[in-house]
Amino acid sequence: MAKNIAEQIVEMLENANVKRIYAVTGDSLNHLNTAVKKSSIEWIHVRHEEAGAYAAAAEAELDGFAVCAGSCGPGHVHLINGVYEAHRSHLPMLVIASTIQSDEMGMDYFQETNTIKLFDDCSHYNQMITRPEQVQRTVQTAIQHAISKKGVAVIGLPGDVSELDAEEATTSNKTFKTNAILRPSDEELRQLADLINESKKVTIYCGIGAQHANAEVVELSKYLKAPVGYSFRGKMAIQPNNPNEVGLTGLLGLPSAYHAMHEADLLILLGTDFPYQKFMPVKNKIVQVDESPERLGRRAKLEMGLAGDVKETIKALLPLLNEKTDIDFLKQQLEFYEKVKENQLTYVKDPGTENAIQPEFVTYTLDKLAKKDSIFTVDTGMCCVWGARYITGTDERKMLGSFNHGSMANAMPMAIGASLAHPGRQVIAMCGDGGLSMLLGDLATIFQYKLPVKIIVFNNRSLGMVKLEMEVGGMPDNETDMVNPDFAMIAHAMGYPGKNVHKPEEVESAITECLDYNGPYLLNIFTNPNALALPPKIELNQVMGMTKSMAQLMLGGKMEEALDTVKSNFKHIKDIL
Repeated sequence: MAKNIAEQIVEMLENANVKRIYAVTGDSLNHLNTAVKKSSIEWIHVRHEEAGAYAAAAEAELDGFAVCAGSCGPGHVHLINGVYEAHRSHLPMLVIASTIQSDEMGMDYFQETNTIKLFDDCSHYNQMITRPEQVQRTVQTAIQHAISKKGVAVIGLPGDVSELDAEEATTSNKTFKTNAILRPSDEELRQLADLINESKKVTIYCGIGAQHANAEVVELSKYLKAPVGYSFRGKMAIQPNNPNEVGLTGLLGLPSAYHAMHEADLLILLGTDFPYQKFMPVKNKIVQVDESPERLGRRAKLEMGLAGDVKETIKALLPLLNEKTDIDFLKQQLEFYEKVKENQLTYVKDPGTENAIQPEFVTYTLDKLAKKDSIFTVDTGMCCVWGARYITGTDERKMLGSFNHGSMANAMPMAIGASLAHPGRQVIAMCGDGGLSMLLGDLATIFQYKLPVKIIVFNNRSLGMVKLEMEVGGMPDNETDMVNPDFAMIAHAMGYPGKNVHKPEEVESAITECLDYNGPYLLNIFTNPNALALPPKIELNQVMGMTKSMAQLMLGGKMEEALDTVKSNFKHIKDIL
């Protein structure tokens, strides 16, 4: 019996080493679902397509390629947020968007959406299959685009087309994972070497593009006596085994990295598209190396912009450099970093009070107890801050989040993808109460597939980052409070243990119990709603804005809340200054 188009697509996905498809099945997806059932691929039935797209994004980041699917109309729309996340984070992902039957297209039919228009802004490749002879070339081209361009490819698949008989094409049906060496020309490297050799104080700043070059970055920093800062996405790769690291900068960063970047004569940006211009120095010389030359110079005024893989570029550059002997600049930055790290322990040593446990203390304890190869996922907002500052990079740990798209609710579904892709590893989701509430239904997916995900809820009863943004802007926070359900009871209802933690002295034993449990576990920790995350550089208008918002709270009758916030804010500002 001849195979149909759905079976042909699944066979090609098997050949591309796809292990699972994240989806909510529906009528236009039924033929694909049936084909998957007969294959080696697992259909992961998530409760919401957005969660499926986030789970696929996590798998793509960890393993290099993943697939999600959505049925016509609402299924497509639900996918969009997670698809944007994958595309903006340059993660190779294939989206199968099944559509209404082809003869009804353009007729305002039930659940009709235009996949070409809908996915155009979040994909490198976006095409509709309408004929059997298209299938092999279209699917192969889509996968090739996703892997080669590092982003999303979308295939529109009408439900009636998926059941047609398949046709073999004369073109290739294989996936080609190329590994080309990209580095600057010899002349460019000589010019860069001359610039570095004549500079007395050099700082290196790395992003996710340097994730495979830890050893080379460390060697370069030792050779140049240069401190090394890094972005949030670059932390897990660049921090380990790096004696010259000085932390990260940006909105979630530390004064030490900011200081090292601004005090240098020459700043070398390696594999980073650092978006926060306000934290970028303007008085020193800046060089940027990136494998995507279209990104060069769009964040800072550059002395040189070079296209190249970070590892290969450093390997070719090192023989051209003169080893530096003056260690004063590096010594100053490392000493400052030690003071910053000591200040970071303020809220670890003072862990808070009942129902106001310091999240810094929680994260520090989690970092201490988690395994050396744990995979952490962090919700956007305050959880990102605590993860950035208190989770330590090792040779093996990973940290996943919505670092470019900045969406809420990503941590729990990303943990689903991470746990399915790496069942032998400890997966820890650091969830905000706002983020967890948004996609609460997929806690059931964790139980259905018996995933040993550890969910740590930082329950501050508010949208913490939004609250801070409003206060910094001089506005009293409004409608940021969360009236939450009992998350521990919800976990029990979903089929696995949950525990509420109200006191600081309960934290360590509760986290130990959670991490040691053989299966999924939810820990609901009542953290301090006034815990503050300030950037490494505080501007006068930010202080004035917070002062204004506190005054408005007092005048509005919220004296106790305002005083608690002022007390917390003053302590944080003092620590940074």
